Amino acid sequence: MKVRPAEPADSEGMSIVLQEILALWQSDRPCSAGHVRSFYVEHPDRIECSVAVSDDGAILGFQSLKIAKDGSGWNVPAGWGIIGTYVKLAAGRQGIGKALFAATGQAARAAAMARIDATIDETNALGLAYYEAMGFRTYRRQSGMISKVYAVSPQADADIAGASA
Repeated sequence: MKVRPAEPADSEGMSIVLQEILALWQSDRPCSAGHVRSFYVEHPDRIECSVAVSDDGAILGFQSLKIAKDGSGWNVPAGWGIIGTYVKLAAGRQGIGKALFAATGQAARAAAMARIDATIDETNALGLAYYEAMGFRTYRRQSGMISKVYAVSPQADADIAGASA
C-alpha cells in the first residue's frame, strides 16, 4: 500500500469506498464520483486529500483536510482544519487510517494549521475510536454528533488543555 495525493482520476474508486460506507450508515449523503471529485479532490478549501492505494491500484481509503473559513457552514473556527476519513470496510485494521493521517498531519503542519476538527456521528464507534487513537480529544457534543480536536502544534495542545481545565 502507498499513500499519495488524490487525483481526479481517483474519484471513481473513492466513490466506491464512500458508497459502501454510506450504505452501512443508511445515509443518503451524496457519493457519486462527480461529488467526490468536487467535494474532496478539487474543493477550493482543500489543504490535502490523500488516497491509500493497494499494490494493484485499488483505492483502499481516503482522507480529506480542508480549512474552515468564516461563513463556510462547518461550525468550526476559521483557520481550523476539517478532516474526513473513509476506509474500505474490508480493509479496516490494516494501518490505512494511520498512514493517511501521517500525510494529513504533514500537510497541516506545512499549512501552519494549529487544530483539526473531526465531527463524528455519536453512533459511529469505529470512527470515534480511530480519531481517539490518532490523538483527537472530544471538545463538543451537539445533536447526535461528537466533535474532536487534534492539536497540530505543541502550543495548540497547551491551549486546548488550558481551555478544558
